[in-house]
Amino acid sequence: MPPEASGGPEPARTSKPLTAPRDGTPRPVETAEELAEVIARMVAGSGPVAVDAERASGYRYTQRAYLVQLRREGAGTVLIDPMPLEDLGTLDAALADTEWVLHAASQDLACLAELGMKPRRLFDTELAARLAGFERVGLAALTEQLLGYSLEKHHSAADWSTRPLPESWLTYAALDVELLTNLRDLLADELERQGKAVWAAEEFAALVASADRPPRTRPDPWRRTSGIHRVRGARAQSRVRALWYARDGVAARRDSAPGRVLPDSAIIAAAELDPKDERTLLGLPGFGGRSVRRLARVWLDALDAARALPDDELPVNQPVEGPPPPHRWAERDPVAAARLQRCRQVVIATAEAHTLPPENLISPDFIRRLAWSPPEETTPQAISETLTGFGARNWQVTLIADALAKAIPDPTPTD
Repeated sequence: MPPEASGGPEPARTSKPLTAPRDGTPRPVETAEELAEVIARMVAGSGPVAVDAERASGYRYTQRAYLVQLRREGAGTVLIDPMPLEDLGTLDAALADTEWVLHAASQDLACLAELGMKPRRLFDTELAARLAGFERVGLAALTEQLLGYSLEKHHSAADWSTRPLPESWLTYAALDVELLTNLRDLLADELERQGKAVWAAEEFAALVASADRPPRTRPDPWRRTSGIHRVRGARAQSRVRALWYARDGVAARRDSAPGRVLPDSAIIAAAELDPKDERTLLGLPGFGGRSVRRLARVWLDALDAARALPDDELPVNQPVEGPPPPHRWAERDPVAAARLQRCRQVVIATAEAHTLPPENLISPDFIRRLAWSPPEETTPQAISETLTGFGARNWQVTLIADALAKAIPDPTPTD
């Protein structure tokens, strides 16, 4: 229970395993005719609809959904295989006036939008639990604590692009939405009791607004290769870049997760040694697998191309947008470093006072940007406008702007 939950929902004394949906495990919908029947059932149902999606992260290149689960009172549980269907736009239209209940909605909204499904209203049970001050916010933990049922999560990292999907996986998927609306009702009551319902509504509205927003593309994504800090010099970094893009091309063509094509550790090893022939290349860590060896020419061609680059085409460090990493503030700007520390103390104290995780009270990035470059006038109104411009919600600004306005000015007396 959350620390301030005295008078809130009683935690379950004991829990029992939930091993099968109450109506049995449904067979996945695969045809337009079956989807039309499902739509009719959903329209005839009542109340919110529980929604979940399963991807194949770690196995596939894309983040598409390979199974969609829904449950609504009066309609039962439905599993939909989106692979043979054109899209789920007709289902989306049927649910346009219905509140969707998801757990950790930000993980699923993009892949659902790709199928033509976007909520107009939603309730995120994970986010609700965070705002209510629960320490454990996973679906299984909340279901066990509040409803007295334990869920198995051993298929969460499965390859959901597998066909046919095993019966045990389908049961697992159906159980993910079995109790979601029950959980929603308990958490909604707890948020109302704590006076946080308006906060949650603002957070949920922000999720809806971003549901079909394309993911932000990172400049130079190859720089995120694990272990790149060990690679010294622009020439060696060009080898990382060449191998990263060669791998990405293969992964996209195969629809395979890049790490399954060639691990990051192999890219770093090759960038450091710069092998010139196949025997040397295949002797490096990470190049021993059969599928990797078959692509030896691809990796060698990438290294050859990097080796042939003129100096003016080698990677250069791009100027960083926004403030530098916090660990460098003390040497770059000690005054800003002290200001950041004071702002962080405000965030921590305010979060504790309201039983919130600090990162849900305000984005750490917003605080860094504010502390690095505060407005000329550090009034509560100016701080509020700055935070709002960054994307902070009204409830967040209301809670924290006044205290930040007092913390930002340097308290050190001047002669």
